[in-house]
Amino acid sequence: MSVATLSALPVIDLAHVDHEALHRAARDVGFFQLTGHGVSQAEMDELLRVSRAFFALPEADRLALDNRNSPHYRGYTRIGTELTRGTRDWRDQLDIGEELPPHVPGRDEPAYWWLEGPNQWSSALPELRTTALDWIARLSAVADHLLHELLAAIGAPPDFYDDAFAGHPRSHLKLIRYPGRPELRDDQGVGIHKDYGFLTLLLTDGVSGLQVEDPSGEGYIDVPHIPGAFVVNLGELLEVATNGYLKATNHRVVGTPGERYSAPFFYNPRLDARIEPVPFPHAAQATGVTQDPTNPLHAEFGFNELKGWVRAHPEVTSKHHPELL
Repeated sequence: MSVATLSALPVIDLAHVDHEALHRAARDVGFFQLTGHGVSQAEMDELLRVSRAFFALPEADRLALDNRNSPHYRGYTRIGTELTRGTRDWRDQLDIGEELPPHVPGRDEPAYWWLEGPNQWSSALPELRTTALDWIARLSAVADHLLHELLAAIGAPPDFYDDAFAGHPRSHLKLIRYPGRPELRDDQGVGIHKDYGFLTLLLTDGVSGLQVEDPSGEGYIDVPHIPGAFVVNLGELLEVATNGYLKATNHRVVGTPGERYSAPFFYNPRLDARIEPVPFPHAAQATGVTQDPTNPLHAEFGFNELKGWVRAHPEVTSKHHPELL
C-alpha cells in the first residue's frame, strides 16, 4: 500500500486476522475497517434505531437528560455546545458510560474521579438503557480481542495492558446526530482531532461525512461505508506507548445536507491506570511521538480524559467544576 495513493482504508478481518496486514494498517494509517467481529447487522440496526428514536423525542424529553445536570459529564449535549479546538461542533449527542455509583474525589484523590458515575436515562425511551449498556459490554469484548491481536501483530506481549483495563475501564459510547449543514456556516460537523485513548470503534448509518488525514499529510480522504464493518482508529496513548511507531491520525466530520447518525465506542483503560511503554521488537524503528505543546499527554490516563471533557464541555465544567477551568 503506497501512502501517496491511499484512497480507502485497509480492511481487517478479526475472525481470521492477518497480523502483517494489521501491523501495516496500525503503523502506516492508524485507521482501518473491521469485519469478522461477530456483532450482527441486527444488533447494529437496533442501536441505530434506538439512537434515532432518542433524537426524535420532543426537545423537552432530550433536555431532561441535559449534560449540564451531571457532574460526571453524562447525558445530552445540545447542538453547537461541544467544542473541538475551541470551535463549536454542529451536532448533538448523548454520552453514556458504564453505569457506576458516583465517585466524589476525596481530599487527596485526583479530580478525574468525577468522571465515574451514573448515566442519565430517558423515561420516554426505556429501551435506551438496556440497548446502550448491552452495546458497551458487547464492544468491550470486541475491542479487547482486537487490542490483543494488535499487540501480537507488532510482536508485543498480547496481555501487556490487561491490568490497565482490569476493574472498571473508562469506556463509553456516544450516540450522535448530525442534523445537516445549515446555510451560512462552515462545514464543521466535528473539528479536526485525534482520539486520546486506545481504540475507537465507530458504527455509522452509511451517510458520508467522515474524513481521515492522508498519511502524506497533504489532505483528507473520505471514508466509504462498508455494511457490517466498524471503522477503527488508534488513539494517542497507543502512539505514546509505542513511541510513535503506531499512528494516531487526525480525522473530522464535515457537514452533509441531510441527517447523519453515528455511534463511536471508545475503549480506554481505568482512570488511574498508568500507561507504560510496551516492549516490542520494532521499537528501534519508532519515529517518536508528535508533540502538541498545547495538549500534552499524561501517563496516568485519567488526567487526559478529564482534560478532554473540561475543554469540550465548558458549561458543565463552569457549573460543577469551576476550579478546573
